[in-house]
Amino acid sequence: MSDFPGPDGGQEAIQPPPGQPYPSSAPTQFNPQFNPPPWQGQQSAQPPPGYGQPPPGYAQPPPGYGQPPPGFPQAPPVPAGYGYGQPGGQPVPAGMYFDQQSGLMLPQGTVLASSGRRIGAFFLAIPLAIVTLGIGYVIWGLIAWGNGQTPALQVLGMRCYRPETNRIAGFWWMALRNIVGRIVDGILSIITELISFIFMLNRPDRRTLHDLVAGTVVLHDPNKVLSQ
Repeated sequence: MSDFPGPDGGQEAIQPPPGQPYPSSAPTQFNPQFNPPPWQGQQSAQPPPGYGQPPPGYAQPPPGYGQPPPGFPQAPPVPAGYGYGQPGGQPVPAGMYFDQQSGLMLPQGTVLASSGRRIGAFFLAIPLAIVTLGIGYVIWGLIAWGNGQTPALQVLGMRCYRPETNRIAGFWWMALRNIVGRIVDGILSIITELISFIFMLNRPDRRTLHDLVAGTVVLHDPNKVLSQ
């Protein structure tokens, strides 16, 4: 029986819809205003008060828990550009980009020289030395070293670059690369020459042994942005 009179002045029980049994936990009498049946307008249950709090008997965290102690500075703000794709989370300087293949920051407008272009420069040096009678090639090379190039690299639009300093390799770095580095290349004759060639084909930055000696990478610079 309900707690309020029905339309005819008497009291009558609210029955569930046809074909739907009483829930086992529901009371036998329902008031449509104060105690509606669970099958009418049923909504998702709300969490009880105190939900998510530790149960009684467990220690509550003290005030200020998780905050730095007094006297300690707050963490500095995250710099712009920090995040995925940046080397070590550092921002990329203006005019540079992060090359995913080599993991290096390179100047805009340049790319890592391909293996085919590097091989072409190696074989191009032979006819250039013959045409310039050898001595002309040496003089040309000494001049080109100041711009991070060799005669063959200059003809094919390539330049040696030092990622550690974000600058092209100067005269002395090129001397280290082309004198000491070449000695390292040929120290065991064909063995070290082959190792240097394999490095150039398989390393992500395409460095040979003489590049590793001088800390250089070879970039293709078709628009001559590195000479500006």
